[in-house]
Amino acid sequence: MPSSTAQFEDITLLENKLKSASLPPDLKAKALAQLERLVRLASAQGYSQEYDSISRYIDWIITLPWGKRSVDTLSIENARKIMDANHFGLEKVKERILEYIAVACLAGRQASLAESRRASLKESNSSEKSKAPTFLLLGLVGTGKTTLGYSIAQALGRQFGRIPMGGMGDALQLRGRSRAYPDAEPGQIMKVLRRVQTKNPVILLDEIDRVTDEAKADIMGVLVELLDPEQNASFLDHFVDYPFDLSEVLFIATANNTGGIATAVLDRLEVIEMPSYTDDQKIKIGKDYLLLKALSANGLSAGDIVFPENIWHLIVRPLGFDAGMRTLDRTISGICRKVAKLKVEGKATKITLTEENLKEYIPS
Repeated sequence: MPSSTAQFEDITLLENKLKSASLPPDLKAKALAQLERLVRLASAQGYSQEYDSISRYIDWIITLPWGKRSVDTLSIENARKIMDANHFGLEKVKERILEYIAVACLAGRQASLAESRRASLKESNSSEKSKAPTFLLLGLVGTGKTTLGYSIAQALGRQFGRIPMGGMGDALQLRGRSRAYPDAEPGQIMKVLRRVQTKNPVILLDEIDRVTDEAKADIMGVLVELLDPEQNASFLDHFVDYPFDLSEVLFIATANNTGGIATAVLDRLEVIEMPSYTDDQKIKIGKDYLLLKALSANGLSAGDIVFPENIWHLIVRPLGFDAGMRTLDRTISGICRKVAKLKVEGKATKITLTEENLKEYIPS
């Protein structure tokens, strides 16, 4: 149990943080009133659950990025370079992302010109601002949906946060639980914002088609508010209990299919289909991306193992067709592990894969 002295020290620390924090004026006034309540509770001596609840709430609202934002890297050349380095192919997908960056770049220039004109004419600032689109990356397992979301954030120079939706069974996991309940907790949206410390990150809503059936209606209702540019400027988390502007967040959702997504949510998404990979594309990705990663992860060098051209088609389809890259990634990693074991045991220094010995190295 914290002593009264320790409590007053904590209150002083919270007060200093609160005074220097950039909060909306009415929220800051509310927090100061709560701070006075903390002083009275601390003076009463003894442990109080209400004291813990109030101090935790104040700490939360202080650390949310109410006015902090990162500066976008609006360079088509830089974005193309990053996406090409991380993903082979997917030309239509990349083209749409580059279009978004181009539009954002032009919108930024127009906003700067408008601001200059208002300053010269001494006009008030306009409340209009561009709305971030919401992309739905739609494709089969292993087609690169999640990693593409990270690449988009990297290309824009934004912070990245991921919220796994698969198996989510309660809308309060997104919305937060009110402080009126003992198990009060902020929702996943607020937790991501606190972690990334900017109000304009890229937030990936992963597998929105795989929420539980029991909670689907409630979760889809929250998603409508999150993804609708006319509503998300004042998103209300039940724990924070004050509207937060999410209009600058670039939301990216992923799904294997649209069957589990409510029509109202789909209406607010721009669908970008992630195509299945052909065998030729898989071979290219295997040689230029996955193999290099697997060698490094397993402590091998390029000279420890030779992959001749004629065996790649056998590696790509060891067990049949797979739309994505996960099976191929596991196969290459498994081969590298077996070679690493032989090298450590002193049974081989260099392995050359052939059609005859390949089965010895491919994981069963």
